[in-house]
Amino acid sequence: MAAAKAPRCRTVIFVPFPAQGHVTPMLRLARTLVDDDGGDDDVSVTVAVPDFIHRCMGQLSIPGVALASIPSGVEDDGDGEPPGPPSFLHAMEHHMPAQLEGMLMAERDVVSCLVVDLLASWAIPVAAHLGLPVVGFWVGMLATYRTVAVIPELMDKGLISESGTIVSADQIDGGHCNIHQNIADFQILPAKLKLRFKDLPWLISSSAVSQESRLAFWLQIVNRVKSIRSILINSLHGEGGDSDLYDPPQGQEILPVGPLLFDDGSMKTTAMWQTDQTCTDWLDKQSVGSVIYVSFGSWAAPIRPEKISGLAHGLEASGRPFLWALKNHPSWRAGLPDRYMEKVACRGKIVSWAPQDDILKHKAVGCYITHCGWNSVLEAVRHGVPMICYPISSDHFINCAYIVHMWEVGIALVSSDQSDVKDCIGRVMEGQEGRHLRQMVNKLRETITVGEAMCVAKRSLSLFMGRIKNNQPDEDIRGDQ
Repeated sequence: MAAAKAPRCRTVIFVPFPAQGHVTPMLRLARTLVDDDGGDDDVSVTVAVPDFIHRCMGQLSIPGVALASIPSGVEDDGDGEPPGPPSFLHAMEHHMPAQLEGMLMAERDVVSCLVVDLLASWAIPVAAHLGLPVVGFWVGMLATYRTVAVIPELMDKGLISESGTIVSADQIDGGHCNIHQNIADFQILPAKLKLRFKDLPWLISSSAVSQESRLAFWLQIVNRVKSIRSILINSLHGEGGDSDLYDPPQGQEILPVGPLLFDDGSMKTTAMWQTDQTCTDWLDKQSVGSVIYVSFGSWAAPIRPEKISGLAHGLEASGRPFLWALKNHPSWRAGLPDRYMEKVACRGKIVSWAPQDDILKHKAVGCYITHCGWNSVLEAVRHGVPMICYPISSDHFINCAYIVHMWEVGIALVSSDQSDVKDCIGRVMEGQEGRHLRQMVNKLRETITVGEAMCVAKRSLSLFMGRIKNNQPDEDIRGDQ
């Protein structure tokens, strides 16, 4: 009798959007899938990134996870920075699809599915052409995804023009739409968030890409995603209030896995820039809960010099120790007051890039002044650090609304004026308001680390893994829950 054939290992290909805040959670999801496989070697994972990202992260080593380079056709200018949106967005649509198709063709017999970052939707038609199933991955909140998925509906109602601007004079159901109107009036997100039309992420940008081009980009994503049945969301089950009353767009299956994608210390090499390892030693010398940590992420465009100046003076005026991750580039540091680093050296530390997770979990950190990037929000909540919110662009304003109004784990910094910065720091670091924020963030921390949100995330991953092993990764799994 012939020996039975060993089961073939199934390969899952991950395709992230080429930005630090997208690549990192996708790498964590890839690692989580391998870990969940239990060492059976039934599933292998390859994360396929553009060559300009691969050059920054080529030394990455995660057991069971391979990092593959997709030729982008974008020239390396030698400054160590990834190319800007105009260059890589063009490459994603016009050069990389053929390269990815060639990669998939070479592995066609073993590829089970693609997990595609929805902002890298260019990979969806490539998979469709080859008959490969696709599962989506959304790097932010379900709330943010909903604001994108609703764009066609808003256009049909005459609220949004084809050029991507708000049509403020049109009457809709007897009312008027304007940039200051609460989006809850049109059943987009809960009224408690106090979000206005001008806060919608696809209307906000600090890049050189035109509003019309941005709308075209998002509409293309919405149209391509219609073919996807299941979407893994880097968020938590039950984002708050009556959020769960809003149906998933197009009846799609939403699988929240955010609580599983935290940094456990095994992926220190995922950053595209060299982190300053002196931060922890400096924090060790500070009192418990005394330090203000400041960072505006890896993706946000530089803040204007006068705003940096106001933040700098506010930090100095607070009289408290602070650690500020501020890129060492004139576009970011031009606003620093003369000889500022010398003046604050006794209690302030400014670095180009910080090991953020290590900082947020350090006992010396008492609050976090943040741009409200979603990965940063999750990290702060995980470590029980209340936030001072200074949103800049994209989904930051929605995230800020949840932090301030829904979860009450932070406050909004309404301006970068010295007095406002000093006042917000005092409110968070001391007094009744500060105690309330710490109580609420610890409550939310428990939910996402050991509570219901974690349980749902584990169930979502288990169902997804089961589908991969049964060669049905994109099947609607609602009947299994």
